[in-house]
Amino acid sequence: MESMTPRLPDTAYEDAPAAPAAGVGRLPARVPLLSVVVPTRNEERNVVLLVAALERVMPQVTMEVIFVDDSDDATPDTVAAVARVSTRTVRLLHRTGPERTGGLGGAVVEGIRLARGPWVCVMDGDLQHPPEVVERMLERAQAGDAQIVVASRFCDDGQIGSFARGRRLLSSASSAAAHVLFPRRLRHVTDPMSGFFLVRRDALDLSRLKPQGFKILLEILVQTPGLRRAEVPFVFGERHHGESKAGVREGLRYLRRLWGLRCSRVAGPMGRFGLVGASGLAVNTLALALLAGGAGVHYLLAAALATQASTAWNYALTEGWVFRGRAGRHRPLHRAAIFFAINNAALAARVPVLYVLTTGLGINYLASNLMTLVLLFAVRFALADRWLWAGQEHEPTMTGRFNYDIHGLVTVRSDARLPELERFRIDGLLDHPTVRLALGAVGAPAADRRPSRIRYREWGRLGFGCEIEDHGDRVDIVAARWLALSPHVLYTNIVEPTLRWTFVKRGYALVHGACIAADGDAYLITARTDTGKTTTILKTLDRHPHAFLSDDLTLVSPDGRVLTYPKPLTISSHTVASVRTPLLSRRERLTLPLQSRLHSRNGRRFAMLIARTHLPAATINALVQGLIPPPKYHVDRLIPGVALAPEADLSGMVIIQRGGLGDVTADPDEALEILLENCEDAYGFPPYPAIERFLHSRDGLGLREKERDIIRRAMHGRATTIMRSETMDWHARLAQLIERAARPERAMPGEAVGALLVAEVPAR
Repeated sequence: MESMTPRLPDTAYEDAPAAPAAGVGRLPARVPLLSVVVPTRNEERNVVLLVAALERVMPQVTMEVIFVDDSDDATPDTVAAVARVSTRTVRLLHRTGPERTGGLGGAVVEGIRLARGPWVCVMDGDLQHPPEVVERMLERAQAGDAQIVVASRFCDDGQIGSFARGRRLLSSASSAAAHVLFPRRLRHVTDPMSGFFLVRRDALDLSRLKPQGFKILLEILVQTPGLRRAEVPFVFGERHHGESKAGVREGLRYLRRLWGLRCSRVAGPMGRFGLVGASGLAVNTLALALLAGGAGVHYLLAAALATQASTAWNYALTEGWVFRGRAGRHRPLHRAAIFFAINNAALAARVPVLYVLTTGLGINYLASNLMTLVLLFAVRFALADRWLWAGQEHEPTMTGRFNYDIHGLVTVRSDARLPELERFRIDGLLDHPTVRLALGAVGAPAADRRPSRIRYREWGRLGFGCEIEDHGDRVDIVAARWLALSPHVLYTNIVEPTLRWTFVKRGYALVHGACIAADGDAYLITARTDTGKTTTILKTLDRHPHAFLSDDLTLVSPDGRVLTYPKPLTISSHTVASVRTPLLSRRERLTLPLQSRLHSRNGRRFAMLIARTHLPAATINALVQGLIPPPKYHVDRLIPGVALAPEADLSGMVIIQRGGLGDVTADPDEALEILLENCEDAYGFPPYPAIERFLHSRDGLGLREKERDIIRRAMHGRATTIMRSETMDWHARLAQLIERAARPERAMPGEAVGALLVAEVPAR
């Protein structure tokens, strides 16, 4: 099962022969720099012209064109014919019947989901979006730190084209309505109705998009806060063939979706609480006016009485609407008493402020009362949501917003995003995941003595905490909620150690090593942390046409087959300088020195020093990485167009040693021990020392010996070479070894050839 790229239906076409589903002979896929997504409906006469135009745009750039087609005419057949002769990779997803959800916007989301390039350009299939503008958009994106570049008809020299006056007015009115409802989200975007834009694929969370109709850009901008944007002008072109899909139905659908987006901002508890609070303000103000203005009661006493009226009103709506369905930890009458006590305590805090504003500053008492109520809104919501109506203590529900399938061997359902597993992410909910990760409260370690469960906690409930329970066929993990803000720590320190030993149970070893492939042979590169392994692998791939499998961890089977495990690479300024055209934005380059210094070898040494003390090392680590995340980027951000291989065959090893000169043949047992030592070196930071034995020895499984046996069998009969270097020139010598392995007749006597496992040995 291949989980790296969504599987296309039978109507998908590639520019290379289809590879077998598994086993030797799979072809590495050339990763495009740019994926162009074209939603189509009955555009058979425009397909040939569009693809021909895209072939002329940036011929030096690897590009794929993905047609997501909802047609009832011959458009799919035309796309298939073009795919067979085009110089570009052309792919097709043809949707029929109930699959055509979300209209054009839904088709775009499906296309982005299928895209393999780090940049995705969305454009219409009728040539009204000029293909030559794509080059300007990509140049603008790469020149700055924009995550989305909008082709605008309204900025600088942009033009709306030959629209009739009525269509012009409708377009302008639609854009103005969007700006009125979302002034902050659409700031600096002159054309939020544009269907022509370029976006970084990894900047989007597709699960948040619920498109309806044409205006997918508006959906993206509203649902993706903080998206860095830029614009380039363009002139809206003439339609070559066919008819426009815009009409009254699409206009009404747009208005419904625009209102739905606006209402969704208040659909959650805080939004509902705000609406109730607003109505309570009206009740409070009305009661205050009647008592103070009508009945002549002193405004301070009137404010106290008005508070009781608005409190009763707010409680009824909060109980019956805002937090409806929450059991809470208190009974309703008890909750009501506490609610009144909170509001009256707030009244006691408001009275001095109310007096200063009204008597001291001369502000009208109605305005002063309103100001003090608004100031206390956030505090009141926090108390209601986190305490008064908070759910009772129970095991967290595992909703699993994020689902991952790792080669069909292990599946993960997680409440938090795990960036390291992003290339294994799938859509839909996993019914029977191998590992379930929930966010919630972690109990005290001493409170539970079940042999199937282990708990680790620092600083009580405030610090780092995790709980791991083994059910035999499934592992459940509960992690402190705030760790979702530090996803790299959540994965590296909790999920990855669990996965390591879960893979062993399934007959695979997750070894600490990078891996590249050449002609179906695997070259596994392993080293202790911070020795130059990443730089070596990047230099090799940047200068030679090899395929990438992984940088840090590789899955190895007993028969010597290796499977890709494409985590993002942790880089430094030195690493980036070693490759020629990394796709890093200006902002990413500016922050890289600070990130790499903090997460450098010295930074990790300091962290390990803290771990040897009684300080809460895991908590400190999570806080630091939450504030300043490590510089991690997928390989196609660093080497655009690099080939990816899902698997290959291992046939040898090379061990890198710092210091000394020359290559020697290594003893197989020594090579095995070095590899195992490197695997252990990848772990060791808290909480691993506390949970390690539970993970590999629970229920007498003895997984450590099983892991050793898997690796020993995988390495059996494979040659091992120790490569010494004073100048760390391993990438050049590695390339030579790969070439000699491919041409055995060129090897000198005594030299090891074949696929290579490259590890570091400390100088002796």
